[in-house]
Amino acid sequence: MTTSNGKPLELVEHRRHGRKPLHTCFQSIRGLDHGLLHGMAAFVVAYAANRDLDSGYWRMTKIRINHALSSNNLLDPTPLSKDGPSYLASPLPKRTRPRPKIMARTMPQRQVPGSIDSETKACLHTLMRDIASAHPDILEIKPSHTEGKSTDGLYARPDTSTLNPVARDKLLNHEIAHAHPAENSLHVWLSEPDARAVIEAGWGQRFPLTFVHKGWTMVYAPMNMNELETVERIVKAGVAWITGVSI
Repeated sequence: MTTSNGKPLELVEHRRHGRKPLHTCFQSIRGLDHGLLHGMAAFVVAYAANRDLDSGYWRMTKIRINHALSSNNLLDPTPLSKDGPSYLASPLPKRTRPRPKIMARTMPQRQVPGSIDSETKACLHTLMRDIASAHPDILEIKPSHTEGKSTDGLYARPDTSTLNPVARDKLLNHEIAHAHPAENSLHVWLSEPDARAVIEAGWGQRFPLTFVHKGWTMVYAPMNMNELETVERIVKAGVAWITGVSI
């Protein structure tokens, strides 16, 4: 980016005052991820050049800043209540493999892809449709609005008589679960006790945005069919929580 006279715009460098470039200052702050640094630098450049940032990009940058400045440990289940209903028929088995690495950005929340066998991957990415087709009176498939309509979302039908009133949440809006095509993790809407159980057993972690319902949980990608059975149990617990119907 250049200034109006065509010279490179340094990030408020002020060399004549002996000050460091602002991006150098950002990089000296420990714990800030690349996406956050890029966003902060882009804001300063746009501000200095008297230009507007795309509103969506700036909103995402603010989210990154707020998350980086918080002490929100997403592996800590204690913000989730122990009280309330649980829809897991039995305790989850402890996940035997280490937790996956999470991509170094706040949003979208993704894990580093692991080695998933082909059968498991195929079954995972038909799981939402399989569950919905088995229970068409309470469930439907729509493009996931929380994923920008890039994958199938499992939704509760709004006219379900036993529907949990929380399903009408403006952000999640009846969506129960979806799987991510690129790296096979999921997001599932669970009761707080069930979300807590998922984290404690090593199957997932909390969502980073505090204004989203606490039960909206990242579930790690299953690597084999045995792990997929547990993931299916978790999704079905989400179905019971939102629809009021155990399946």
